[in-house]
Amino acid sequence: MNIVVTHPKSSEAHEAQAASDRVASDSLPLKDARDEVMRETGTIPTGERAGSHKVYASGELFPDIRVPFREVALHPSANEPPLTIYDPSGPYTDPTVTIDIKKGLPLVKSSWQLDRGDIAPVLNPREVKPEDNGHASGKNLAPRFDTSNHKVFKGVEGRPVTQYEYANAGIITPEMEYVAIRENLRRQDRASSDAPDAQAGLTARGPGESVTLADGSTIPVAHTPSPTPHTRDGESFGASIPDFVTPEFVRQEIARGRAIIPHNINHPEVEPMIIGRNFLVKINANIGNSAVLSSVDDEVDKLVWATRWGADNVMDLSTGRNIHNIRDWIVRNSSVPIGTVPIYQALEKVNGVAEDLTWEVYRDTLIEQAEQGVDYFTIHAGVRLPFVPMTAKRVTGIVSRGGSIMAKWCLSHHRESFLYEHFEDICDIMRAYDVSFSLGDGLRPGSIADANDEAQFAELRTLGELTKIAWAKGCQVMIEGPGHVPMHKIKANMDEQLKHCHEAPFYTLGPLTTDIAPGYDHITSAIGAAMIGWFGTAMLCYVTPKEHLGLPDRQDVKDGVITYKIAAHAADLAKGHPAARMHDDALSRARFEFRWEDQFNLGLDPETARKYHDATLPKEAHKTAHFCSMCGPKFCSMKISQDIRRDAQAQNDAGGSLADEAEKGMAEMSAKFRAGGSVVEVKV
Repeated sequence: MNIVVTHPKSSEAHEAQAASDRVASDSLPLKDARDEVMRETGTIPTGERAGSHKVYASGELFPDIRVPFREVALHPSANEPPLTIYDPSGPYTDPTVTIDIKKGLPLVKSSWQLDRGDIAPVLNPREVKPEDNGHASGKNLAPRFDTSNHKVFKGVEGRPVTQYEYANAGIITPEMEYVAIRENLRRQDRASSDAPDAQAGLTARGPGESVTLADGSTIPVAHTPSPTPHTRDGESFGASIPDFVTPEFVRQEIARGRAIIPHNINHPEVEPMIIGRNFLVKINANIGNSAVLSSVDDEVDKLVWATRWGADNVMDLSTGRNIHNIRDWIVRNSSVPIGTVPIYQALEKVNGVAEDLTWEVYRDTLIEQAEQGVDYFTIHAGVRLPFVPMTAKRVTGIVSRGGSIMAKWCLSHHRESFLYEHFEDICDIMRAYDVSFSLGDGLRPGSIADANDEAQFAELRTLGELTKIAWAKGCQVMIEGPGHVPMHKIKANMDEQLKHCHEAPFYTLGPLTTDIAPGYDHITSAIGAAMIGWFGTAMLCYVTPKEHLGLPDRQDVKDGVITYKIAAHAADLAKGHPAARMHDDALSRARFEFRWEDQFNLGLDPETARKYHDATLPKEAHKTAHFCSMCGPKFCSMKISQDIRRDAQAQNDAGGSLADEAEKGMAEMSAKFRAGGSVVEVKV
């Protein structure tokens, strides 16, 4: 396999992999489906996105930090500075970086923890076992990523390892300053004219105060006023969103457990990001090979495209064979945090028989994935034996794959889940590598009829108990939920989560607001996602059009990502996040002024916006036309509004105004009324 080539779809490796994945030689429909997927995948995209270019901001506490953004330069007629957009696409959109999938991405943090002695190389890393790849061999075995230059690290006993531990020790890490700069979207640059002495990224402090850095040193910080705050417009439902995020604010939120930076010490390629109620709402994209379709090319392709379109995190939900080998390719080439559900791979190791799972197999899988560099694990430790009978009368039973596996294990052995019994042991493993918890909603409802039932909320309360244990062990935690929930029951999920899970970040799967939309589940789900994000959920897990119908391909991933980016942004707007409004206002002005190129480039999907415009007005001259093909030149409200403004301005220039004329007319009629004796005649 040669995944580095520009057009890998022509490679012999693709053909070999496709052949190996066919369940039967006479399975023609599967072959056709596979060929269709292959036509749409296989080319790793590089280069800047349309109408924008890559820019970086440096740190102040840690000057070697380079925080990425996407900058859209506006037409000179706008007389506006470029707009800065959050950008999770990594070096794939940096034209100065040469991408070689075989070598993996450049290291973002090669020595942030190593230099201060908090981590050390693992002398005897875990060896890859045949069962890690489902006992695949020969032509059925996916190629190995060359990990000879990849060192495996582990936390040093007695030293802080996780961002939660650093935060509670009062230490600001490079990761914390990185995400603070990232969340602000360079808005301090605009505010600097109003507050020239403001220091971007530093919190306002009194004279003689200092901050503690990750290496234990302290630096004095002079008293500086905060930049001019922005006008708030929204309902935050109790969130505490600052005008500008500082490294100290990040530290405080992590220390309180209200935010996490998922960043395994063995994933140095990742660009730090933060998940929390008081930050920008993030989205998660799902990828993963299956027992039916499996290819390194397909998964890396979906990973890169998903982040290019705006996915902040990617969940590898792989099942079937080649899980370990394919995940190496994913992690080494990912600039965003990677999550997994370890029980999926553990189940493959026991040939898919849930009853044969053991704590030993699961523990081994956790260590395997932690050493690979997985940033967060979904752990269904809240699925307890007493809760399983609560699902018996449900319409759709237990919809979570991981939850159903553990429920079956509990009933088969008639004992408590080994995930629940060994939870502290799990914490110890995850802390050693700073793998974040995504405490799984194993009993989430799979239909509107089952929403907010006793099983769902019993598990939620248990996850709150487990959160406290994980924090006591030094781990970062977020909570998953809620599943298929109608609109009128969505807020209850957020309220219950805040109450029982102590404000740990909430990560929602769905929620689907109806069950009648096969092929359009991304739309109905995004309605609920926008709502629950507004209420306080920190990350939204996308749903694609093919959800519940088939394995997503590239276009399916795009539809899901863009739809959920809209939902996340809508939530930020509704909460009154000061960074969200700037983007909308910039596009609104471009639309009103018929700056078509700016309209395209400021959109979430510039390529599609341009394509739709060019379908009816393709000529270059049309890019300056003051109308679109729907309204034409005579019925465009924007054009009519401009004409009204022009005419009013002309009157002003002539010494009068519409208001003056109206006032003069009313004065004349008032005089006539008084002259007539102020009598009101009513004719019957």
